[in-house]
Amino acid sequence: MTRREKYDAAQRRRSLVIAASSTALVILALIILVPMAPGWEKVQSSFFNRAVLAKSFPKLLDAFLVNVMIFAWSAPLIGLLGLLIALARDAKSPALFPLRLFGAAFTDIFRGVPVILTVYLIGFGIPGLGLPRPWNSPYIWGSLALILTYSAYVAEIFRSGIDSVHHSQRAAALSLGLSERQVMRDVVLPQAVRNVVPSQMNMLIALQKDVSLLSFIGPVEIFRQAGVFKSLLANFTPYVGAALIFLAVTIPATRYADYLMAKQKRERR
Repeated sequence: MTRREKYDAAQRRRSLVIAASSTALVILALIILVPMAPGWEKVQSSFFNRAVLAKSFPKLLDAFLVNVMIFAWSAPLIGLLGLLIALARDAKSPALFPLRLFGAAFTDIFRGVPVILTVYLIGFGIPGLGLPRPWNSPYIWGSLALILTYSAYVAEIFRSGIDSVHHSQRAAALSLGLSERQVMRDVVLPQAVRNVVPSQMNMLIALQKDVSLLSFIGPVEIFRQAGVFKSLLANFTPYVGAALIFLAVTIPATRYADYLMAKQKRERR
């Protein structure tokens, strides 16, 4: 091992020791100081009641399956619609200008309106037309609201990935006799999709959390179920249980997204 490598290894060990020590001190301070607060016993009883958590947790897990189902059918449709919108905005032919205009209007509208407002407008508005069952289901129209909103954001991420592919690669592919469609399909899109995977992972994490917004229009998912238990038991611990379930899913996904971003940075270097 060279002197430089030994120095770098020593610096890494020193950084790890400092980080671990500072983290331990902060945790110790929280453990000691928080229980000393005047209202800690009331907060502990209202938010960290073990008996209430044990009673409500199984039902919260069952309700979380509804979140997972809505996420499972919404995510592929968001990816597909987002990609189509991105391709529409990237259309080069003058004849396809209406598609570009539609793509721009779509992203402007659904990125400009808050998600919860879109959920209300679509979730209550379309069933208000008097549609027969099952077409008046809040599961369908709530999912549609999420799909439309998230597709606008996903489209912009795809579009940034398409723009990140250097124009010289398009020119080289066209000089080889490939059509515009073949260039996009075989040259640009594979690189663009690979470039935006970490960003799209973050969108998936956000989608998993925002599924809970559908509780405002009827579906009994984990957030609504926690609210039911809160009302029945006069205790906020079910909300803490719901938060723990979300964290168990989102933290590994977040770490994986960070890993992908770090890997992408290393490859670019």
